[in-house]
Amino acid sequence: MAPLVLSGIDPASLRPLFDLDDAGLAAHHAVRHIADSARGFPCRVSLRDAAVGEELLLVSYRHPPAASPYRVCAPVFIRRGAMPARLAANEVPPHVAHRLLSVRACDPADCRGAAEVREGVQVGAWLGSQLDDPGIAQAHLHSARHGGCLCHAGRAGADPRTQLRWNIALASSTMPSMWQKTLRWMRRKRRSMRGP
Repeated sequence: MAPLVLSGIDPASLRPLFDLDDAGLAAHHAVRHIADSARGFPCRVSLRDAAVGEELLLVSYRHPPAASPYRVCAPVFIRRGAMPARLAANEVPPHVAHRLLSVRACDPADCRGAAEVREGVQVGAWLGSQLDDPGIAQAHLHSARHGGCLCHAGRAGADPRTQLRWNIALASSTMPSMWQKTLRWMRRKRRSMRGP
């Protein structure tokens, strides 16, 4: 079984949204929430459920980043002050393990390779078997009941440019013109990672 790593998104381009009022958030297709239960508010950055009383934003997240027929917008929660998850290889965090999941494995063009509905406690083995296939590049995990995008799965030790590509897609999908500087910086960073 291929070692895998589940990853969240970089919150840098989203943090300024927390300073907006409700009208400003609406212009960005976002809504503010205060968690009123210990489950039901899975943060896409930290890969953990928000605690009761924590502030979150619900934003529209476009993925996969490639121009694929499977490209969609899905709702994601972002906790205020959340730091990106740093999970060990093959670690499945509780916010994934206790949910019923829709899991989609994709080829390098971000087209579907395989799809299943699995209990979260079973997802590690299924993802590992999919990533054993060299034709599968990554997978996406969604809540099967509510449809929210929970996390991205890739091979442990994979090229970091894959995550940067996801962050660029997030920035371009949720931010209008005032965020273009951030997007340009991310694109320059991606080009510099390619090397000569």
